[in-house]
Amino acid sequence: MATGLSSPTTSSKKQRLKEKTIYIKKALKRNTGLYIIISPAVLYFLIWHYWPMYGVQIAFKDFAPGLGIWNSPWVGFEHFERLFNAYYFWTILKNTLAISIYGLLVGIPAPIILALMFNELRSKRLQTVVQTISYAPHFISVVVAVGILMFFISPHNGVINSIIETFGGQRRDFLAEPSNFWHLFVWSGTWQGIGWASLIYTAGMAGISPELYEAAYIDGANKFRRIWHVTLPGILPTIVILTILSAGGILSVGFEKILLMQNDMNLSTSEVISTYMYKSGILNAQYSFSAAVGLFNNVINFIMLIIVNAIAKRAGETSLW
Repeated sequence: MATGLSSPTTSSKKQRLKEKTIYIKKALKRNTGLYIIISPAVLYFLIWHYWPMYGVQIAFKDFAPGLGIWNSPWVGFEHFERLFNAYYFWTILKNTLAISIYGLLVGIPAPIILALMFNELRSKRLQTVVQTISYAPHFISVVVAVGILMFFISPHNGVINSIIETFGGQRRDFLAEPSNFWHLFVWSGTWQGIGWASLIYTAGMAGISPELYEAAYIDGANKFRRIWHVTLPGILPTIVILTILSAGGILSVGFEKILLMQNDMNLSTSEVISTYMYKSGILNAQYSFSAAVGLFNNVINFIMLIIVNAIAKRAGETSLW
């Protein structure tokens, strides 16, 4: 029996592998321009999102800058136990969840309603002007947005307090009242992002066939019926995808805006995971503990993304994967 001869099965596998390699090379050569275009984005994610994952191990170490990440001693789950046993843990978790869920309940339907209103405008010029005005706040910085908010609610020279005083009321420091913080944070964020988010839904509505509206009109459906039975089902996949993405970041409340609005009087409702992580890691130099807090935050977000995506997939045919 000749041992140097390859079997027909092995030869066919080699042949298929060779053909697949040739096909991949041709595809790469054919789409070289496209790969060059996306290469900056790929490099960005590799450098700033994937390479830093190497440093996640300091959450399980007693990190010392002098020793470096690799030589710092392992401490296991000590930092996580410290976080979970801290008396303030449930407070910051409650604040983070409350602000995020509040933001979802307001931030998901608001741009949909605005996009529906834009879609019903018959004057294209008016629609363009109103859309431009609505999404302009998206391009201003967080510092400017908080400055505009303070222009209205400042206890000294704010517009709202001036109106209250004009009608015989007493000036109020709205940010000094913990019960006001969630409302101010969520609704100011909604004002800043509602116009930009509505553009996505407006683009989705543009892809709905006009024949569906004509058929609904012929069947006697009024304007609200056409919105309910034609427009909303047409943008439902977009709504589901954006809801899944939003739910996947349920614990990712940005710390910049909260720090700008935070003061000693509203800490009971304004301290969230991201601000606590910033204060622990940057201000107090507790790098390992801060990394543990951030890792806990990201793991919960990932789990929520999986759960919400599974629910969406089971309920319908639209999901991320």
